[in-house]
Amino acid sequence: MIKAFWQSLSGRLLILTVIFVMLAEILIFVPSVSRFRLDYLRERLDNAGLAALAVEANPRRIVSQYYEQELLRGAGVLSVAVQNEGRRELLLMSPQVATVEQSYDIRDPRWYRLIYDTFATLFVPEEQTARVIGYSFRDVPRIDPNLGNALATVEVVIEQSALRSAMLDYGVRIFWLSLFISGLTAALVFWAVNRALVWPMSRIVDSISSFRSDPEDLGDVIAPSGATGEIAVAERELAAMQSEIRAALRQKSRLAALGEAVAKINHDLRNLLSTAQLLADRLESSRDPLVVKVGPKLINSLDRAIRLCRETLEYGRAQEPAPQRQSVALRALGEEIEMALGLREDERISFANQVAPEHHVLADPDQLFRALHNIARNAAQAIQATGEPGQIMLAAWREGGACHIDLSDTGPGLPEAARKDLFKPFKGSVRKGGSGLGIAIAAELMRGHGGSLSLIESNSEGTCFRLVLPDDPAQSAQASQKENATLETNARRTS
Repeated sequence: MIKAFWQSLSGRLLILTVIFVMLAEILIFVPSVSRFRLDYLRERLDNAGLAALAVEANPRRIVSQYYEQELLRGAGVLSVAVQNEGRRELLLMSPQVATVEQSYDIRDPRWYRLIYDTFATLFVPEEQTARVIGYSFRDVPRIDPNLGNALATVEVVIEQSALRSAMLDYGVRIFWLSLFISGLTAALVFWAVNRALVWPMSRIVDSISSFRSDPEDLGDVIAPSGATGEIAVAERELAAMQSEIRAALRQKSRLAALGEAVAKINHDLRNLLSTAQLLADRLESSRDPLVVKVGPKLINSLDRAIRLCRETLEYGRAQEPAPQRQSVALRALGEEIEMALGLREDERISFANQVAPEHHVLADPDQLFRALHNIARNAAQAIQATGEPGQIMLAAWREGGACHIDLSDTGPGLPEAARKDLFKPFKGSVRKGGSGLGIAIAAELMRGHGGSLSLIESNSEGTCFRLVLPDDPAQSAQASQKENATLETNARRTS
């Protein structure tokens, strides 16, 4: 349990907080000890200045040995000397002073020199002494103006062992204070970060783990806390993602069941269509003009339906098969679509086939028929829903090594909600009861050809879709030359 805690985000956060606070305290500790040492030495200089005043108050500047030792002990020094107006005078001196090993001048201290002298003091032998030179009574004028300037230079000799002991004692106090501050700071930071970051992240991780174990459980969606900030955004996005994934899984489950049912229906439908095809073959021998005209189109429709059923069973409709490209007469294909939709018998909807008879496109005829048929069927249904007459127009031209096909209508246009998800399966339907698959399938078929399907415009005056199919370079050049020659011929005839 303890090992797991230290390996967790909270445990590592606590350790790092303590380490960083201690590093900050160390950076503060060295200047703090240096400052303590400087104050210690200045205090000794001020005390030595007071002792010097006591000696200077005597007209002969002589005190007994007893008072001399008392003054030195009270000042905490071994000797006192005063420099004034370029003259140095030794006023007090202890018999213990022999030789002076170190000298510290603190009249104009530099920070780097103070730090260096601090470390030097910590590592000198205990029996060494040091001379300290500085000013006494800074900013405090003397009472008797005859005694001269308050900034007289004072020299004292001190025992370094006493200074080091005071510094170590101060360092120990600072260490325990720093440890307490770092512990308190770490605890506060630990609690605050846990409350603001770790606990919400743990809640998100638990929700992800629970959702992963059973994505279809309705109770696994995280409830956003309603707070602000990045964590709240992550909670809301996670909740939205979980809801979308759950909806997608439910949809896919239904589609899987639907696909299984469609596969069974396709199997039976293929048998029925095969029978209908056998009966349609007998129509080829009929001499009835109407049968002769309609029969081939009926047989082509049956062949296309049987082929679609077979491909559905073979591929499971996971994706469309690769297109079998061939030259397709686009005007004739438009006429098939017109007949398949029954527009010739519908007086309210006219079909304007504006494609030139000689215009051919390199595409899979069945897939191109399905794509155009889906778009035209939607257009016809939109016009019929208005109850007003309308028109569907088919136009095509070549540009930039591709064939552009426009299929437009004069219907009421697509609503904004439908345009947003127009090319997504089951989401772009406008008609009540529609599946929303027609446009999505058409777009997928065009992508399979290396082309595209796009919505050019849709407003109250109508809707226009554009299919772009890339041409084979050689065939495209031949087709363009043939079309240009035909256009020139027609122009000469007209003139």
